[in-house]
Amino acid sequence: MSGLVPFNRKRSELANVGFGDFYNMLDDFFADGWPLRRSLGSDTFKLDVKEDEKAYTVTADLPGVKKEELNLSMEEGRLQISVNREEKTEEENKNYVHRERVCCSMQRNIYLADADEGAVKAKLEDGVLTITVPKKEKKDTSIAINIE
Repeated sequence: MSGLVPFNRKRSELANVGFGDFYNMLDDFFADGWPLRRSLGSDTFKLDVKEDEKAYTVTADLPGVKKEELNLSMEEGRLQISVNREEKTEEENKNYVHRERVCCSMQRNIYLADADEGAVKAKLEDGVLTITVPKKEKKDTSIAINIE
């Protein structure tokens, strides 16, 4: 008898409904399903950001996305990647019992403080978007101070 665990005592995840993150609270409130949780895997696409001394490299997995469905912008160091996708199939004279369409919109923003906005390059190949954002060269603003 001492090995019995009361119902749900070990299931603390049921009490966590995802309201810890204030910025996602409204999205979670109006989301379908219970328990209310955000899932990065189902909400948007995955990306990696690498940095070296000369540039940032952003890699985003976008399988099945065409170049025409992508929108990239850079403003004040903020890189925005947007995808607007709509799949339509036009078939006439069909007696559908059930039919579905896919329509989705996803967006990610990344702040890159020292980005050179005028030299950004992007390439979409085999469902992988690679964006290279060079860094601005930092000028040495230090001055030598003479000691009296």
